[in-house]
Amino acid sequence: MRLSKALQEKLMDVRLRDKLVAEGKITKKELEEFLKAIPDEGNNAAYTPVADTSAPQRH
Repeated sequence: MRLSKALQEKLMDVRLRDKLVAEGKITKKELEEFLKAIPDEGNNAAYTPVADTSAPQRH
């Protein structure tokens, strides 16, 4: 990964971006453009069943 791309992704990291927007280091427009550019990977998602934990388990 190129350094410039890695730095851009770090700026848009969900753990940092709200703080950076509030500080004015990135704009809301930049954030929106970044989010629009992310490809939709929904077709590659793996789903797992959720266990019913409301009933007591019998051993």
